[in-house]
Amino acid sequence: MKSNWRKRLSLDLNVLQWAVPLSLAVTAFIFEFVEHTREDGLNFDLAFTGETIIFGLMGPIVVGFIIAWMRQLFIAEKQAIAEVYVLNRELEAKVSERTIALEQRNTELDQANQQLKHLDEMKSEFVSLVSHELRAPLTALNGGLEVALQSADTLPPAARHTLETMVGESARLTEFVQTILDVSRLEAGRLTLNMGPVAVNPILRRSVEVVLGARRSVQWNLPANIPPVWADEVHYEQIIRNLLRNADKYSPEESPIEIKVEISAENVSVEVIDHGIGITNEMQDKIFERFQRGQSEESALPGWGLGLYFAKKLAKTQGGALELRSPIWDEADAPGSAFTIIMPIDANTPDEDEND
Repeated sequence: MKSNWRKRLSLDLNVLQWAVPLSLAVTAFIFEFVEHTREDGLNFDLAFTGETIIFGLMGPIVVGFIIAWMRQLFIAEKQAIAEVYVLNRELEAKVSERTIALEQRNTELDQANQQLKHLDEMKSEFVSLVSHELRAPLTALNGGLEVALQSADTLPPAARHTLETMVGESARLTEFVQTILDVSRLEAGRLTLNMGPVAVNPILRRSVEVVLGARRSVQWNLPANIPPVWADEVHYEQIIRNLLRNADKYSPEESPIEIKVEISAENVSVEVIDHGIGITNEMQDKIFERFQRGQSEESALPGWGLGLYFAKKLAKTQGGALELRSPIWDEADAPGSAFTIIMPIDANTPDEDEND
């Protein structure tokens, strides 16, 4: 419909471009002849000649030019519409082509993602299987070493030192295997949690005694009454110990470790602050990932890069959170870090107003 209308309009303008000026010219000539013949007879004077030129020639020519200009505008518009139509068709074809390509790409990415998930599951299962198979011989090895260590006084000093080193390394390897097993269970959703009210102060005291002992200075910043948190006691203590080990490993032995507890309306926050090497902004985004560590150079301290990853996963699984702040101090060589474990307060804990 629109195409036929435009063709008809173009034809009409083409006709009008000549018909209207000719009609005006004929009408003007007839009018001037009639007018001047009535008055004084036909006399080609200046008035007759001027009016004839103005109304019979110049007027129709101007009108003809105006109609021709309108016709050219219409033709230009018609061409522009045709070009836009072609561009729209080309654009639709390109959009359709790109959409098909994008769908194919998304399908390929989805397939690759599924394969990666499958490989990750296979890797986790393999690691879990190997760790499980290692735990039994390690248990037997630890038992034998402990028995041998009971009679270590009868051994020469060199042999006794070797035996003690073997006991320490065997215990370290056993802890590593157990950590991998716990991480595998946690990722697979098979880690059993026994949630309940957990007293925070005894957990902190026991963790400091086991991890740091008397060799490291500890600054305590605890409120008088700390309400129990809702958590799994074993795994909550495991998080605290991981944070203490991390602070102990990456800070000088002579520097203190601060343990700070803050209580809000719904949560209890335990912050472990050190005077260590700190964690760069770039590394803070990766520090909680698997096998990521604060140091990567050859002189880096030994470690597996699983402690913080496991601690954050455990905190989240128990309804809490693990946060990081660094730097803490205005010291270029020891900016320090602060890891905060935030856990919800036991809902059955009475408020202070109820105790009054």
